[in-house]
Amino acid sequence: MFEGYGVGLTVQPLGLEDPGSAGPPGAVARPSRLTEVLPVGEWSDAEQALELERIQRMKSVLAAYEAAVVVGLAGHRPNDGADADGPIPGTDEFFVDELAVVTNATVRSAARLAADSYVLVERLPCVWAALADGELDWPRARMFVDVLGSTAGGVAETVAPRVLSDAVSLSLGRLRARLHREVLAVDAAAAERRRVEAEQHADVRVHPTGAGMAELAVELPAPVAAACWSTVDELAWMRRNDGDARPIGQLRSGVLAELLLRPWDVSRPAVTAQLTVVAPLDALPPDGGGTAEVDGLPITAGQVRELLARLDAVCPGGLQAPAGGSLRVAVTDGDGALLATAGRRELARIARRGCSEHPDTGCGCAVLGPPPPVDRYVPSAAQRRFVKHRDRTCRHPNCGQPVGRVDLDHVTPYPVGATDCDNLCCLCRRHHRLKTHAPGWRFVLTADGRLKVTTPSGVTRTTRPPGLRDRIEQRALPAPPPPPAPPEEPPPF
Repeated sequence: MFEGYGVGLTVQPLGLEDPGSAGPPGAVARPSRLTEVLPVGEWSDAEQALELERIQRMKSVLAAYEAAVVVGLAGHRPNDGADADGPIPGTDEFFVDELAVVTNATVRSAARLAADSYVLVERLPCVWAALADGELDWPRARMFVDVLGSTAGGVAETVAPRVLSDAVSLSLGRLRARLHREVLAVDAAAAERRRVEAEQHADVRVHPTGAGMAELAVELPAPVAAACWSTVDELAWMRRNDGDARPIGQLRSGVLAELLLRPWDVSRPAVTAQLTVVAPLDALPPDGGGTAEVDGLPITAGQVRELLARLDAVCPGGLQAPAGGSLRVAVTDGDGALLATAGRRELARIARRGCSEHPDTGCGCAVLGPPPPVDRYVPSAAQRRFVKHRDRTCRHPNCGQPVGRVDLDHVTPYPVGATDCDNLCCLCRRHHRLKTHAPGWRFVLTADGRLKVTTPSGVTRTTRPPGLRDRIEQRALPAPPPPPAPPEEPPPF
């Protein structure tokens, strides 16, 4: 690759000279890859090592460039006067949400990017310049941000130049220690402020790790964390010494879960459970009378009877609601789009009565569908159940708040938009406020439940209900053949 930016290499996809030609057999329309342009496989090990060094410099340059662009975009979103405690002072409170959609990241990640960018550009200009010139790598630049970003005014600006010249020769651990020493030399009260701030931001988080496992992470003051770990470790070794041959790590995990869940503690209130059974409609055979349609969604009494029979066959005595909980059935089409929700009693009543126009016959009339619209602002209970079953989380891109913490929002505001399931979606309180109060955002809900969110800067992200199959992800499926072209002139008869 080329040094610096005096000479640049641009890789662009090249269109076919003949638009009507499909290209050679096996050709795929996509941009060229750097490994197809640069002969990586022909380089010596020394040349490849040199290229890796250059790549690290380019990463540093891009990190500094990204920080400048983030701060520049924030400058286009000034605070309108309302109090906003965001990562970039003077910026609109919903800027982080826009940044999350633009970068296709979570709000938490976008907030970290915004905070790091502001500290680099505005508070640590010498560190930003070293990063932009490729003289400092991003991990060490982030160390400056982590240690100096929360210091009092003037401390970061004083400490950074003292340490910067030696930073590249220090390991990350030694760099962190050096920065902490310099901060304490300039501001002796800094350590206590950092401790208080860290405690205020403590939280418990869950991170999926794959294979059906997840990591539970908790932030605690160091002495409390050490005491918790020591207790869990001691109890785990007691089990090992009593003959439990499982790995000690697995024993620690089990001990921690029991200490938190306390299954032996009957004094705590019981937890209510809700069981939802998802049944694809195309897996249920229609009754002898065929099917009719309600708003294009055919669910007949015969199919309801078949569904109940299958639920009864799931386990001895039939599938029942969990103790202290409830059982609901969600009926979907073959693509996973939600058609209807119902309780077991409602299904039993429909199975007995059938169609109200043709009771006790196999008429094939549709008897179950989505809740009807209501002529008021507040959604009905049936609409709440349907929309929450369909969405399951906040539908804003990369949010994921569970439905227990969301509002039902009219995508097209009421009364212009109806109180109907086709105009309702789940949004957490923050993103409900964003949609209502932030200027320039656009939300569109399609008929199959897909939500299109467009930022003021023009970036659009689409979310879909969790059960809805995404045809876009099925790029490997062959496309249907094009229809034959009509003849230029009709043949003579």
